[in-house]
Amino acid sequence: MPGTCSLSPNIAVAWMDAPVKIHTMAYGDHKKDDYLAINPKGKVPALKFENGDVLTEAAAILSWLGAAHGSDSYARDTELGRKEAEALSYMTSEVHAAYGGHFGPQNLAETESGQAEVKHKTYKTLAGHYDRMNGILSDNGGEWYLGKRSFADTFLYVLTRWIAQTPLSIDDYPALKQHLLRMEADRGVQIALKRQDMEAIG
Repeated sequence: MPGTCSLSPNIAVAWMDAPVKIHTMAYGDHKKDDYLAINPKGKVPALKFENGDVLTEAAAILSWLGAAHGSDSYARDTELGRKEAEALSYMTSEVHAAYGGHFGPQNLAETESGQAEVKHKTYKTLAGHYDRMNGILSDNGGEWYLGKRSFADTFLYVLTRWIAQTPLSIDDYPALKQHLLRMEADRGVQIALKRQDMEAIG
């Protein structure tokens, strides 16, 4: 769906030129029966194999893409592969999860004042995450999150796009801002954006 974290493995497919067909759905179709038959969790992304097997969760799909279609540098027994797994785990289980208070404050508090407090704490938490990621990117040279291109960059790109939806400003994270611009100049990212009915924002 446009705007979702499924853009991350979508970019990876383009980078690997993997034989994966991308199906883009309108927002809300993930809750309809046709898609729930594929992924009962009603979330994107989901990868369906020819034998009917289904793999969900962006980090898991990225791991499969690296193993099936990537170079040796994506192997989990290499330093880059280990660090990539660590970065993706952090981005998906902590940073992405922290957005729950932004996208669905009503799921965490019933009253308007309670939801306002949830949002306040959410943005404080997110600011800490972005400070940390900005520092890691800077410490690793500023071009790629781990010093070399990895799938961590695909998910980081999604997270940096989401800043614009919050009271936070990407201008406060200069390394992340440059990363976003660099990613949007990348041919694979441009292909993925087009496939997912999205546009560059930088």
